[in-house]
Amino acid sequence: MDTIPFLDLTPQNEPLRSELEAATARVIASGQFTLGPEVEAFEAAFADYCGTKYAVALNSGTAALHLGLLALGVKPGDEVITVAHTFFATVEAILYVGARPVFVDIHPRTLVMDTRVVERAITPRTRAILPVHLYGNPVDMGALKEIADRHSIPVLEDACQAHGAVHRGKRVGGWGAAAAFSFYPTKNLGTLGEGGILTTDDQKVLDIAHSLRNHGQSGVYRHDKVGFNYRMTAFQGAVLNTKLPRLDDWNADRRRLAECYRGALEGSGVEVVAETPESESVYHLLSILVSDRDQVQQALADRGVQTRVYYPKPLHRQPAVDMKRYAGTKLPVTDSSAARVLCLPLWPGMRDEKVEQVVAQLKEVLT
Repeated sequence: MDTIPFLDLTPQNEPLRSELEAATARVIASGQFTLGPEVEAFEAAFADYCGTKYAVALNSGTAALHLGLLALGVKPGDEVITVAHTFFATVEAILYVGARPVFVDIHPRTLVMDTRVVERAITPRTRAILPVHLYGNPVDMGALKEIADRHSIPVLEDACQAHGAVHRGKRVGGWGAAAAFSFYPTKNLGTLGEGGILTTDDQKVLDIAHSLRNHGQSGVYRHDKVGFNYRMTAFQGAVLNTKLPRLDDWNADRRRLAECYRGALEGSGVEVVAETPESESVYHLLSILVSDRDQVQQALADRGVQTRVYYPKPLHRQPAVDMKRYAGTKLPVTDSSAARVLCLPLWPGMRDEKVEQVVAQLKEVLT
């Protein structure tokens, strides 16, 4: 059997080659290489896609998380409630602003923030809640918003893996006071390099983010704040303008493939990570929970099936987060899941027979 890669971007990018080349040529001809019309067009299109009034294009999802927290007024000494089962950038942004991450556990079936335990983590120093729509799976934003609104705490969505995901008929990115997305090449909507965006309905958030992304300027050479160089390049804006109209079709293919996996693995004893109630995941990653995960992964690799382990060391156990401070933090579901999560091959354009081959090899390994 030929090797089955974990991810293949060719079926997405190759059919768009001529359009992408034309978009690149358009930018070169314009002479506008940072921000400009291509980026402005994408900001408008992505805001419309998410159902928000505004979007601020940036150079990464990490920048979007950082500016989102600053725009919401999070300061040194404040607390931000989030999860420890996610990429480091989530907590990194909290640390950038000098705030303290307060970790809550994840749900054992969906592996995203367990909204049932959020309220008990709120203190007088809580200034924001940062849920992560991990693996493309939305957090139960209806329940979370009720809690946040009751305590007048803003929500910043980490939607970096969830472009187009839906909860209660509403796309992620429009539930919180603001939301951060990443356009890293492997994401559901990926550019040919780095990129990110912050969505919001709040004019104040928009104004702060606009200023901070460009060295704190409110006008040419007028610097009201110390800002950052977080601008999106015109090349990435042009690429994203080309790709955005295809996103829903790519997501639909991801969902179809995920259902193929789910159906084929039914009764096998393999637990496929579930969608949250009233939600539609966009399956940035197809995740399963297995015992002896590392051995299973190696056995699959020996059979030509590439898999990935995401976030094997939870953030409250990372040296950069000051492990001593979190020594008493108990996150049993997070710890258990981190030891068992394995992500299987999935990409738009993946053939059904590849899914069948992966499942067949997995079942043999587990026998």
